[in-house]
Amino acid sequence: MGGLVGGASKPDTSAAEAQLAMQREETARARKAAEEEKRDLQEQMAAKQRARRYGGKRSLLFQSRLAPETGVEEDQTLGTNK
Repeated sequence: MGGLVGGASKPDTSAAEAQLAMQREETARARKAAEEEKRDLQEQMAAKQRARRYGGKRSLLFQSRLAPETGVEEDQTLGTNK
């Protein structure tokens, strides 16, 4: 009877501890996924800004177009000249 009244044994908390550990793991996974999503969004935004900022300043492929304002002379075009 001493065991019933005295309470010498501690209650079993292993189930609660396991549940708490699972919650911590799930929280860590959710935090990691949110950080990855935030980083991807920031990279996309940076790419859009970069494209907007430098999109019109692409390097030219042909020597005949060093000055794009002057255009291409007709004898240098690939199509038929009429």
